[in-house]
Amino acid sequence: MSDSRSTGAALLTDMYELTMLDAALKDGTASRHCVFELFARRLPGGRRFGVVAGTGRFLSLLRDFHFGDEELRFLRDKRIVSEEAVRFLESYTFRGSISGYHEGELYFPGSPILTIEGTFADAVILETLALSVLNHDSAVATAAARMSIAAGDRPLAEMGSRRTQERSAVAAARAAYIAGFTATSNLQAGHEWGIPVMGTAAHSWTLLHDSERDAFASQIEALGVGTTLLVDTYNIATGVTTAIEVAGTGLGGVRLDSGDLPTVAQAVREQLDELGATSTKITVTSDLDEFAIAALAASPVDAYGVGTSVVTGSGTPTAGMVYKLVAREDPAGGWVAVAKASTDKGSKGGRKAAFRELTHGTATRELIAVADGFEQVPTGTDYPDARPLQVPFVTAGDTHEAFEGHAGVEKARHHHSRVREELPVRALALSRADPALPTVFIDVS
Repeated sequence: MSDSRSTGAALLTDMYELTMLDAALKDGTASRHCVFELFARRLPGGRRFGVVAGTGRFLSLLRDFHFGDEELRFLRDKRIVSEEAVRFLESYTFRGSISGYHEGELYFPGSPILTIEGTFADAVILETLALSVLNHDSAVATAAARMSIAAGDRPLAEMGSRRTQERSAVAAARAAYIAGFTATSNLQAGHEWGIPVMGTAAHSWTLLHDSERDAFASQIEALGVGTTLLVDTYNIATGVTTAIEVAGTGLGGVRLDSGDLPTVAQAVREQLDELGATSTKITVTSDLDEFAIAALAASPVDAYGVGTSVVTGSGTPTAGMVYKLVAREDPAGGWVAVAKASTDKGSKGGRKAAFRELTHGTATRELIAVADGFEQVPTGTDYPDARPLQVPFVTAGDTHEAFEGHAGVEKARHHHSRVREELPVRALALSRADPALPTVFIDVS
């Protein structure tokens, strides 16, 4: 019997996945065991590496990927699929296995980011869900990592909720935190994922009051002298003077949201020091991206707030990942590697094991071992100078909870911080270039 709930997750599916399922049920191929693979053919935007993000969200959505009465009624009413397919979907739950790159891991062209194993019927209908989550979150995480590299030890806050769709904002905050940001302005992201939250006041707060002094005094009364005052509503120099007069030299910080930031930051730092507020921090916002952050490296800036650029992937809003069948069971029960051969859109058939080759702790190559069958796939002992990249996420339908929730986010954040240290120096540059590591496929069949 179907679940009477309407979770919403099951219809996050493109129609052709269900029409293929319907036809496969009719011709008998629905039960064939298959291996699907989620990967990126290239790194968009001339990026030198990508960052995997969204895996934990995908696993949680997969756990609730069921067709309830409402979804089944829609499929019947719209005649999307036959009654046979509807009956199959009534009891659908993913019963296969999923492995892949740890969330927060770096990836390169051809990296088998997710490997989904199961019957064709089990696996084919997960394509849109997996791609929509990982394409968005990985694009944000990759941009965030580049910003984190540019920022160095200075903290980064994500504050782009107003520049994207409301649920995308929560996902973006999560992805940015995994890739090196330290906080978010989005309270839902803090609630759902345990991300530290931050925020004080906008220009409207100053404009509400009869004077800038009144606004600052009220904010300090409410939040204490450790707060950050926005000093550029009117005249910046006057705002800084007023801020210190009201709060004293122990003011926590000032925020700058306009002007030529390197010049303004330098002037504000000098003014604060002259006023005796030598410990007051300077936070800058104002349409920052990784290039603007890098340009501020020599400026007396203590922290950054980034909005539009991070939640939209800094010009690359999707990671360009695809979901392809790479191996299937033949009628005799053996395995056949399959691949798409289209020009510029081909895929590499076969089940894969991925390793990152290291020399003195620095990554040098992405090694992808390719085999037809399961018994031929190498393990870490076959490549002692390389780090295995794949971990199990779902085993025979049982999802591994360690990658979900607050704990999963922290696990991914820690993993990303560790593996980013393996990158060669050339990978840290922001200019467009080829991937920092070559991907080498090794046929082990």
